[in-house]
Amino acid sequence: MSTSLQCGRFELDLGRPLVMGILNVTPDSFSDGTGELSINRVLERAHRMVEDGADLLDIGGESTRPGAHPVPLQEELDRVLPLLEALHDLQIPLSVDTFKPEVMKAALHAGADMINDIRALREPGALEVVRNSQCGLCIMHMQGEPRTMQANPHYDDVVADVRTFLAQRVSDLLQAGIARERVVLDPGFGFGKTVGQNYLMLRRLDQMRVDDYPWLLGFSRKSMLGHIVGREPRDRLAASLAAALYGLEMGGHILRVHDVAETVDAVKIWQTIKDESFV
Repeated sequence: MSTSLQCGRFELDLGRPLVMGILNVTPDSFSDGTGELSINRVLERAHRMVEDGADLLDIGGESTRPGAHPVPLQEELDRVLPLLEALHDLQIPLSVDTFKPEVMKAALHAGADMINDIRALREPGALEVVRNSQCGLCIMHMQGEPRTMQANPHYDDVVADVRTFLAQRVSDLLQAGIARERVVLDPGFGFGKTVGQNYLMLRRLDQMRVDDYPWLLGFSRKSMLGHIVGREPRDRLAASLAAALYGLEMGGHILRVHDVAETVDAVKIWQTIKDESFV
């Protein structure tokens, strides 16, 4: 496997697990109390994540949780672009979580280092937008679309089906001239999968690997955890850490999380346990 990921201005070392902080730029995440988006609160959160050890930040201007409704293009741009400008000097890669080619284009122009696309660059024009960039690309599997994806997900074999989809997208990207060193894959936990299917995928993550492409894994606070522990999203820290560490054991490389400091600490202990030279 390649030991690095080309990510815009940066070349990321995949020889150790990396932590990506989730920065959802939505009014329900960073309201000033009136339901309006507070940019100052978002910036404070971003700087705290960097202080806590985040290796990357993933900026999202449109919720992709189950049942979420689409956000108009201009509204998404108005949420994301000012943050890219304000955070550009943080000296860590800035990822933008979007499936809209227009947002991708504007984000790359504003200095984004990575595009994290739940639709795996299948929207018309998306491949063309990213092709000649040096940005990193996270290619995710999703069955359906966020508003309805959890209604009745069905697979003949979820492990084989997800792997087949990702392998085909990898082939499409290579044919489009996109270097493999720019690509990381995400099996899409919680995106059009039942609770049981999510855990089956995690259990067999090694069987889903496509060649030697690295994994970006997102479990943080998801309903697949709440279903087991019976806790609300903000009370799923322990469950999130348990899933994250098992994901690393199964070959994960980047963890996409809400709770950066706690994840960084957990990863440090996990690494130390595995380090035979530490005596």
